[in-house]
Amino acid sequence: MINAYILTLSCPDRTGIVHAVSGFLLERGGNIQEAAQYSDHDTGLFFMRVQFACDQVSQDDLRSQLTGFSESFQISWHLHATTQPMRTVIMVSKEGHCLNDLLFRWKSGLLPLDIRAIVSNHRDFYQLAASYNVPFHHISVTAATKAQAEAKQYEIIQSEGAELVVLARYMQILSDDLCRKLAGRAINIHHSFLPSFKGAKPYHQAHERGVKLIGATAHYVTADLDEGPIIEQDVARVDHSKTVDDLTTQGRDTESQVLARAVKWHGEHRVLINGHKTVIFK
Repeated sequence: MINAYILTLSCPDRTGIVHAVSGFLLERGGNIQEAAQYSDHDTGLFFMRVQFACDQVSQDDLRSQLTGFSESFQISWHLHATTQPMRTVIMVSKEGHCLNDLLFRWKSGLLPLDIRAIVSNHRDFYQLAASYNVPFHHISVTAATKAQAEAKQYEIIQSEGAELVVLARYMQILSDDLCRKLAGRAINIHHSFLPSFKGAKPYHQAHERGVKLIGATAHYVTADLDEGPIIEQDVARVDHSKTVDDLTTQGRDTESQVLARAVKWHGEHRVLINGHKTVIFK
């Protein structure tokens, strides 16, 4: 059986990195199936993603040998077997459009995920979770119980071995501590208006201002609210004839599509974090 892997890496840019990586894989019988690289001249960093097949060396041996190989180039790397879908936990509140979309795409074989659990501060979607045979955990959150609630949430995330946590319209602000624990593996989705409207009923505010564009942004979660590295964005044009309901419907569709693309790319190990930005090998 030929095993397939995805190797992602970043390091200070210098000549010979692609040659060295290709040679390393060739020496171990690796056959490169897909490769992409990017040099960031602003930061001086080099990024690469390589998908390859290899049946001569085990995954454990590859990891051990990569450790030694990476030292001379100061490479930070990750190796993933393509046969292992990404273990995922989804968090949601009372708006289910993104959750429903992700579950449908997952069951349709369109997302390389293994959705292990759904966590919510409301009970609204326990039947939806049951219809997909996904465990549903209701954890109420109040100002007084926030720390205890997050401890329970994190316990579930860890017990499921989640490599990805998706905030599919989870309407609670995560603590700085939980943001740090989930750094690089939690994706959030929110609306993107020009101009921006924060707080309650953003689509009502947008309608009152007569916006011509609505959109959505998917980004990694950080302690800086809605300011993490952006993975994907999209917009849709609207005009004076659109009602609040029209804007809300269009916005939800856009949010679902943007989040699905971000989750898919992350699940395929196509997203590499570059400081406050991302490198995405589509």
